[in-house]
Amino acid sequence: MIEIGSRARRLPAPPFVVWESLTEPRRTQARAWLALLPDEVEPRVVEAEKPNTVVWSSLWPSRPDDQVHFDLTPVDRGDTLLRFTLLTPDEPPDQSKTGHLRRLNQLLFADLRFSYGQ
Repeated sequence: MIEIGSRARRLPAPPFVVWESLTEPRRTQARAWLALLPDEVEPRVVEAEKPNTVVWSSLWPSRPDDQVHFDLTPVDRGDTLLRFTLLTPDEPPDQSKTGHLRRLNQLLFADLRFSYGQ
């Protein structure tokens, strides 16, 4: 697998809450946060180990074999350090497509973050 990109940020929720958000992004008790664009599809959970790891299938039909790996680490004050790593078994995308895939930053570190009220 080739790493396309990786980033980590702190989220204001404990790991088990972030894990639930990633494994069930459309659950009824939570605020909506996973707003997909027309060229994106709902990710499937390929693998999950509560509360530390989640692996999503690709959000992009044009890159069906890509995966998003999440590592959740507890940090002080009950927060979570969330790291995503975007991996592919295929050729890396060109710069334009890579820029589009970086939209994960918005989904996770803005939309998901704000769903926790902060």
